[in-house]
Formats: sequence, structure tokens, C-alpha cells
Amino acid sequence: MKAFQVIIMAMTGAWVTMGGAVTQAKDVVPGALWPDNHGVHINAHGGGMLVHDGLIYWFGEHKIQGRRGNTAQVGVHCYSSTDLAAWTDRGIALAVSEDPGSDIVKGCVIERPKVIYNAATKKFVMWFHLELRGQGYNAARTGVAVSDTVTGPYRFIHSLRPNAGTWPYDFPEAQKTGPATEEGLKGWTEPWLAAVKAGLFVRRDFKGGQMSRDMTLFVDDDGKAYHFHAAEENLTMHISELSDDYLSFTGKYACIFPAGHNEAPAVFKRKGKYYLLTSGCTGWAPNPARLAVADSIWGPWTALGNPCQGVNPENDLGPEKTFGGQSTYVLPVPGKSDAYIAMFDMWRPRDPIDGRYLWLPIEFTERGPSIRWKTAWNLNLFDQ
Repeated sequence: MKAFQVIIMAMTGAWVTMGGAVTQAKDVVPGALWPDNHGVHINAHGGGMLVHDGLIYWFGEHKIQGRRGNTAQVGVHCYSSTDLAAWTDRGIALAVSEDPGSDIVKGCVIERPKVIYNAATKKFVMWFHLELRGQGYNAARTGVAVSDTVTGPYRFIHSLRPNAGTWPYDFPEAQKTGPATEEGLKGWTEPWLAAVKAGLFVRRDFKGGQMSRDMTLFVDDDGKAYHFHAAEENLTMHISELSDDYLSFTGKYACIFPAGHNEAPAVFKRKGKYYLLTSGCTGWAPNPARLAVADSIWGPWTALGNPCQGVNPENDLGPEKTFGGQSTYVLPVPGKSDAYIAMFDMWRPRDPIDGRYLWLPIEFTERGPSIRWKTAWNLNLFDQ
């Protein structure tokens, strides 16, 4: 039996393990404690998935107890699974450094790690949002690390602000010479928002590189990879093309929804269309999810509104608060036709190690994609 068949059978009632034993499937229970093979709640927050050689790998932020856990005290944790229900702890893929001169020194902020595989170089490449230790969220950088093996250890290369000295590919000539400071503008007024939409922060950050906070990666059907990141003080989402080895930026990028205040990007492609799931910017507090669609990854992108429906009975939160979660990744289920899982984090900043995971199936209707609350579910839903 192929490993991808194992993945599907694992969530449909009775399934066959890699060793051939028949076992009862476990439902996905959003918001519950999810133990790993050691019985410990999975510690991979703000994470992303990589399917490789028949296994699904989950990379995420390793948290510790207390508010100090909102900074990186350990690094990026990795788990693997054949069935999306039972997860094996594979250890720390990227460890923080003890070197005070390193960008990823213990106490920095490492968020939303995503790993992609480069078939040409046979390297595994990890990108993540990085804030330098002691600087709050002012650095707004992205970091990159690389490994010869999927579980690591990953070698940190460097961090940077993307696309220094280059303009967005569709940036109007007339906007390149406008003001580059907020002088004379009051924040969140109509003139200020108009200035942001007209490229105020793009011009401000032109020389040093564009800001990069919440981010994700997407590899298209042709192998070209893209880095989506909240830029311009989290006001505008940028899409940046990665180099062929996935280790740097080509300088081609686009700005979407200027002044729209989007973060927490998650991207997927279905039937030739690109979908972007995001949230608003309200810190650790949940807010309504947002979905957009485009025929080209470069746009134009069209807002579809909030795809969420239903109420989480554990906290009485519905679409207005995304069930208490925030988007981090959308997984196309391997081996299954037209099956996608939307993955959200329930942040608990006072005790971040206790953060929970909300995974829900995406349903496609005549009105567009829908993410409906389900207390427990399995892959049978995709066959109905």
C-alpha cells in the first residue's frame, strides 16, 4: 500500500498502518489537546506542512510556559504523521543560537516557519518571520535556513528585509517620486490611508527593504516559489518571488490590498485559481477571517469576504472571531481529490505552550469556499 493511501484511510473509519495492522481512525477534534507519540500536547504553533516521501511533516513554533514563551527560547519543532491524527515528535529542526551576535539568538522572535523542498537542489528550505532580540516587532525581517534532510538540523543563513532597492513590478511611475515620510499626516485618517495606498511605506522602505512579518510560502505547479508577507506596517500584503534555489528573492514582487491591514496569510490553488486566506490585525485577539481569489498569483485579487460559518461551542465564537483562531496554513490532502484543510491557531499569549489548533475542511459551494465549524470530523466529509 502506498503511503498516501495510508493517509487517506487513517481518517475514514478503519485504516491500515504502515505495518499492516487495522486500527480505528481518530477524528480531528478542533481546539482539543493533541498529544504526540509521547503523550505531550503538540508544540508547533503558527506552523506549516510539508508532504515528502509519503509522510506529512508539521513545522511550528516551539513555545514554553508563561509570557516568555512568546519569544523563541527553543526554536522550530518538527513532527511527522502518516494519517494527520497520530504525530511523532521529530525534535527541534532549527534551534535558537547561544551566540549573542546571531540574528536567531535565544530570546528573539521566530514565527510562522514554513518549509518547502527544492527538487533541483535537493535541499529543504525554511523561511520564517524574525524579530531581533530586544527590539519588539521593529525589525520586521524574514529569515532563511536550509537542510539536507527534512527534519534537520537546519542551518541558519541570514535574515533580511526583502526586495531592497526594487519597486513592485506593477508600481506606477508617478508613485515612485512621492513623499517617503508621514510628515504632516495623522495616522488612520483618510489622507493617511490614501498616502499608504499610493505607496508611502513602499517608498519609505525602498532602500533598506520592505517589512516582512506574518508570512507563508507557496510553491506553484511549475516549481516556482513565492513568499507572502505582511508588509508596510502590516497594512499591505506583499507577494515576493523566490529565486530558483528558494534561498533569496528575485526582486519581483507585488502589493495587494494596499492599506487593507491583512496578516496570517495561507495560500492554496484549486482548479487554476489562487486563494488567499488572511486575518485582520488585532494582535493575539481573534477577528474575522478573510478570503480572496485571483486567476494569476500576481493578481488582480478579488475579496470574497469571510468564509467561516457556524459557532465553536467551547467559546461561543463564530465567524466574527474565526471560532477563536487565526489562519496559518491550508493543506491540500495528499492522494485525495479536491480536499483541502484550513489550519488555524488558537493563541494563548499568557501561556503560549497551551495554544490549540483548529483544523477544518474547506467546502466548495456555488457561492465559493466555505469553512464550517465542526466539533469533530474526518476525511469522509470530502466524499459526500
